[in-house]
Amino acid sequence: MPRISEGNQTQTGDKEAALRALFLQGLAGDAVAYRAFLQQLSQHLRSFLGRRLFGWPDDVEDLVQECLLAMHNQRHTYHSDQPLTAWVHAIARYKMIDLLRAKSSREALHDPLEDDAELFAASDIDAGEARRDIRTLLATLPERQRLSIVHTKLEGLSVAETASLTGMSESAVKVNVHRGLKALSMALKGAR
Repeated sequence: MPRISEGNQTQTGDKEAALRALFLQGLAGDAVAYRAFLQQLSQHLRSFLGRRLFGWPDDVEDLVQECLLAMHNQRHTYHSDQPLTAWVHAIARYKMIDLLRAKSSREALHDPLEDDAELFAASDIDAGEARRDIRTLLATLPERQRLSIVHTKLEGLSVAETASLTGMSESAVKVNVHRGLKALSMALKGAR
C-alpha cells in the first residue's frame, strides 16, 4: 500500500483548512472570500473530476460548472463540523454519476450493426425481388404505356427523348405514362 508523505498530508490539510475558511466566511456574507472560494474550488474540482473522466475534457469543464452551481444552491446543507472536501466530493460524485448515466442512455440509442453482412445481403435480395415485381407489373400494361413508363420513370429519359425513341408524340408519351401509372395503382390497390 502506498504511503502518504507527511508533506503531502500537510498540504492536503492546509488546502482543506483554506477552502473551509473561505467557504465559512462566504456563508457569513463575505463576497470576496466566497469568490476566492469558488475560484479555488474550481481548480480542485477540475483536478478531482479530470482524474476520473480522463479523455473527456469538455465534460469535465461542464461538470465543474454544474458542481459549483449545485454547491452554491445546496450550501445550506453543509455542516460546519464536517470536512468540507467530503461534502464537495459527495456532490461531485453524484453529478458525475448523473453524467455517466446520461451518456449511457445516449449510447444505448446507437445500436451497432453487429451482423451487417447479413443485413446488406438481405437488402440485395429485396432489391432483386422488387425489380422482378416491377417487371411483372409492367408486363400487365399495354406496350405503349409500359414503354413510356420504362423510358421516362425508370431510365430517366425526358418526354422528348422517349417520344423520339418510340415514335410517339410527346403528348402521347405523357398520356401513356399517366394512364399506365393509374392502371398500376389500381392493380396494386386490388392486390391488397
